[in-house]
Amino acid sequence: MSFALLLGGCGDNDNSHSDKTLVAFAPDGELSAEIRWTDYGVPHITADNLQSLAYGSGFAYARDNICILADQIIKVRSERAKYFGPDKVQGSGDSSHLISDFGYLALKVMASANEHYPNLSDNSRALIEGYVSGYNRYLEETGIDKLDPACAGQRWVQAITPQELTAYIFATSQLASGEEFMELAFFANPEDDDSYLPYGFNPAKSAGLRHKSTAHNPLIANLQQNVQQRASLFSMPDQEHGDLGSNGWSLGKDKTENGRGLVLANPHFPYTGHLRFWQSHITIPGVLDVMGGSLQGLPGIVNIGFNQHLAWTHTVSKSRRFALYQLSLSQDNPLQYQYDDENREISKQSYQIAVKAGDNTITLAKDYYYSHHGLMIETPPEMNLLPWSESNAFTLRDAAEENTDLIDHWLAINLAGNLAEFQQAYRDYNGIPWVNTMYADDTGNAFYIDKTRVLNLNDEALALMRSDPQLVATRNALGFDILPGNTSLFEPDGLNTYQQAPKLLRADYVQNSNDSYWATNLSEPMSGYSILYGDDLVPLSLRTRMGLTLLSDSAGQDGLFNAGEVETALLSNRGYLAEQVLPDLINLCQGQGSEPVTLNNGLEVNIENACNALLNFNGVMSQQSQSGHIFKEFAFKFDQEQHFTRPFDVSDPLNTPNDLASNDQVLQALAAAVANVNQAGLDNNAPLGSIQFTEKTLIDNNGANASGQRFPWAGSTHAEGGFNVFSPREADDTLYPIHQYPQILDTESGQPLASGLSEQGYHINYGSSWMFVVSFTDAGPAARGLLAYSQSSNNESAHKDDQNRYYAENTALRPLIFNRQEVLNHTLDKRQLSSDQP
Repeated sequence: MSFALLLGGCGDNDNSHSDKTLVAFAPDGELSAEIRWTDYGVPHITADNLQSLAYGSGFAYARDNICILADQIIKVRSERAKYFGPDKVQGSGDSSHLISDFGYLALKVMASANEHYPNLSDNSRALIEGYVSGYNRYLEETGIDKLDPACAGQRWVQAITPQELTAYIFATSQLASGEEFMELAFFANPEDDDSYLPYGFNPAKSAGLRHKSTAHNPLIANLQQNVQQRASLFSMPDQEHGDLGSNGWSLGKDKTENGRGLVLANPHFPYTGHLRFWQSHITIPGVLDVMGGSLQGLPGIVNIGFNQHLAWTHTVSKSRRFALYQLSLSQDNPLQYQYDDENREISKQSYQIAVKAGDNTITLAKDYYYSHHGLMIETPPEMNLLPWSESNAFTLRDAAEENTDLIDHWLAINLAGNLAEFQQAYRDYNGIPWVNTMYADDTGNAFYIDKTRVLNLNDEALALMRSDPQLVATRNALGFDILPGNTSLFEPDGLNTYQQAPKLLRADYVQNSNDSYWATNLSEPMSGYSILYGDDLVPLSLRTRMGLTLLSDSAGQDGLFNAGEVETALLSNRGYLAEQVLPDLINLCQGQGSEPVTLNNGLEVNIENACNALLNFNGVMSQQSQSGHIFKEFAFKFDQEQHFTRPFDVSDPLNTPNDLASNDQVLQALAAAVANVNQAGLDNNAPLGSIQFTEKTLIDNNGANASGQRFPWAGSTHAEGGFNVFSPREADDTLYPIHQYPQILDTESGQPLASGLSEQGYHINYGSSWMFVVSFTDAGPAARGLLAYSQSSNNESAHKDDQNRYYAENTALRPLIFNRQEVLNHTLDKRQLSSDQP
């Protein structure tokens, strides 16, 4: 069955806005796509229908990154422990695979995919089925033994199904909600004992006795002991999402030289794993023509990109796609809670997973609990922060679960040809799970919207969430809301609508760097939307302030931007903190002379040599900048509340807080930074390019090894108020290992440094990823961009590090090939892929 949809404004490299017909499924089921690969391994995929387009996309994607998606399918199938044992680091006792496998079963991503897949739209199913066919075609054609060495010959690499890919899409939607609470759900237990532990599965035993029957099995007893040790190391979910974030600008006709729109896309994402972007150009002649970057496994759509008439980008939103509820339990019944004038039941569901144990496989089971809101959660007994007590328990309401709109929403964005059609995509769908959107077009509109999947609470509930002291204090302490669960007052009515979402249409600019919606444009601050979108009229991050500063001072004398000036601003590698405090810091430092600074732990640090080295620091993080690492480490010790004397002023959010304090606390922060640099054995005067680098991981039978090919890297961190941000993040959520150098331990806390500093310097594994700047001209879009970590994760690919090398050698973007004739002129390889041919 094919599905036809009349569209307006989707030209094929022209300026027409005629109605076009979109066909979902390939006629007679015969899939056919042309793939042309151009510079840096970018595929340009052309087909006549969505299913065939996704067929080509799935094949081209698998050629670059098949191991990543194969790994993620094992994750959502809850089979990591089956193939790799209970631990992520083998033999460590970390129990990560147990928690992951049980967690995805408890989130019901696979069960939900099986349930909802038949009811997805024709367009979504056509894209999913085509992509799966293309992926499986590559796998069959190449053979498992000849794949990327990271997964070659592994029995967990298998053909995938549309339902499995849908489960992965559901899991991706829950990345910033349900996934973050899997560990708390793992510990949830109505009894005051160790009943949360997995137990040996024996159908002959009653459910209530199963966990007790495992004491005679030493393998299971050892696994349970490891889980208990994991509980003692638990930490609460980080609602700041670490460094995960992005910058985005959309400039309108009043801010650009030619009076047309201009977009800067600068997502900050991991360089390894399933959050890597993958670049492609997809075309259905006369209907769809869009280029951009997509997250792994999102089939036949572009997440951040541009077409003939418009461009858009995303940043991780400050919104909360979930809420916790505190349940008031019925007396003498921990599985029953009060709700208005009735009692409701907490249900129990048991899940089973297979676990590799040496040469054997055992089956473990575990019980999870659900209220009508969703999963029950609990902090480990040792923590007692969110306990399941005799009177209270906690449960999760996840607005991002079962996101059946995700593919349709981004497809509608890809197809839009003007502002009205783009906005209509946000009226029609609730598919964008956890990102803001910034848009600009060829007529000079700049538009912002945060229509993430936010629970629709009534006005009275929202007012209490802003005013009730206990609700406010809880949110400030934990970073998320805990709402009363004993009343329907806080019961959501679905998700927020387009009308309820923060949005702003401007002719000058809209921007976001992961702060809340309120400062999208400082000339028109917004407030009063649902508190679930984030706080308004609050201090901005140093990175947001750097972005706003660049918008104000980087456009040249005319105050209007062209594409080159935007690219220069992005890659200037300026940092807001250095621009505000460096001269005062040096003066304070010089005043200390050779007198040691004493830290709170009693360590005495002579900062004189480092102080002299800072005289050579130019305040930016270019490869040539000397002594920038000293300031970087200082930035990670910097505390705005303690080290600035001028407090935040809502009437001047760009410039406050500010003014460096002249006190011992600032000197102690600098001294601690110097001590950490000294501990790493780094030269105080070293240029940044000699100690900040990217380096690929080589996978072989001995595990993960450094490739030995290092690329010097320019760029700063979020802590410095940098805009072009990079950092050495921890290894990501993948099965195969990522090489990392041991981090230096902080001289004050004894913990690994937040900066990721090692004796080798800064091994970058995160940051500016799919970057582009696109402007609109009479001839259409003119774009430059870069996929900083390169197109392929396969270390045998010619495109494993070519863009790493480009950035290291140029610190610049490259031309993006979009026009059809340019594609033909730059074709390096091509393939006519057809399902009726071997």
